[in-house]
Amino acid sequence: MKVKKAIVIGLSILALGSAVPAMADHHEYFDKLGDRIDARLDAKGDRINERLDRRGDRINDRLDALSAKARAEGKTKLADRLDRRGDLIEARLDKRGDRIERHLDNRGDRIERRLDHRGDRIDRRLDRVGHHHYRRGR
Repeated sequence: MKVKKAIVIGLSILALGSAVPAMADHHEYFDKLGDRIDARLDAKGDRINERLDRRGDRINDRLDALSAKARAEGKTKLADRLDRRGDLIEARLDKRGDRIERHLDNRGDRIERRLDHRGDRIDRRLDRVGHHHYRRGR
């Protein structure tokens, strides 16, 4: 009788011990998911920002070359206008890239924070042994 009771207790502890890591994985899953999404959106924002910066630099370089050619021909007003135009286009594309990068970064942070909170709620709901905490009023 005592041996049977010891076996049942041992198997219960074994089953409970194997269930706890499976329940605790939810928190880690949501934490890792939030990190992955945030990293992917950050990388996308960086790529877009760099692409727009390169595009603005190319346009500004092309207009600077045209400006230098116009100065060599003695057309100073045209050269000044081309310089201003290139600088304005480059600045506009830089601001657009920064705005897009900031938007995607904030979005990734928001998603990561939401998934972290979801994992924390699951983690708080389960105690260390894997039992549910029952709250009053629910």
